[in-house]
Amino acid sequence: MSIRAKICGITTPESLDAAILGGADYVGFVFFAKSPRNVDIDLAKALAARARGQVKIVALTVNADDGALKEIVDRVAPDILQLHGDEPPERVAEIKRKFARTVIKAIPVATAGDARKAEEYVDVADLILFDAKTPPGADSPGGNGQTFDWAVLEGISAGTPFMLSGGLTPENVAAAIAQTRPVAVDVSSGVEMTPGVKDPERIRRFLQAAKPAKQS
Repeated sequence: MSIRAKICGITTPESLDAAILGGADYVGFVFFAKSPRNVDIDLAKALAARARGQVKIVALTVNADDGALKEIVDRVAPDILQLHGDEPPERVAEIKRKFARTVIKAIPVATAGDARKAEEYVDVADLILFDAKTPPGADSPGGNGQTFDWAVLEGISAGTPFMLSGGLTPENVAAAIAQTRPVAVDVSSGVEMTPGVKDPERIRRFLQAAKPAKQS
C-alpha cells in the first residue's frame, strides 16, 4: 500500500509548488494565530486556488467556532478540516455534519494511554492523526518538531488507520513508516529552514523518502 504524505503549514507559492511537484497528496494551511505558519483567509484562498485539483487541501484549526469555520469553508473551500484542539467527539461529529467535509482529528500522544483516546473518535472522524504532545510552554499544539515513542502505538494502529505526525523529517520518516505502518504521514517543522519558512529541498527529500515506502 502506498503511503500518502501531507506537507502542512504552507505559506508561500514556492513551498506549495515544491509540495505538488514532489508528489504530496495533501497540503495544509494553518488557521491559528499563535502559529508561525498562520495564514490569513486571503492568502489561503489564493494558495488553495493554485493547489486545487492537484492535491487535497486541508484547513487546520484549533478549537475554532462555527463562525471561523464557516468563513474558511466558504472562502477557502478546503477538502478536509483538521481539528487540532481539544474538541470532544460530540464537537467533531457536529463539525462534520454542519460543514460536510472530511474531518481529521489530531490526538496528542506521549503515552499508550494518550493514544488510546483515539478510540473515542474513530466513529466520528474520518481519519485520526497521532501527533506528539505539546511540550510545556509551547504556544502551538503542533509543529513543534517533537517526536514521541512510536512504540506506544503498538496494538492500536493495527485496527485504526491513521496519519502519523510529530517531529518527522526526511531523515526519519522511512523508519517511522516501517515501525508504525500509518496510511499517511504529515510534516511541518521537519521541512523548514526556520519556524514557518519551508525549504523546498527538504520538502522534496521528505516526499522522496516517504512515498516509496510500502506497508508489507
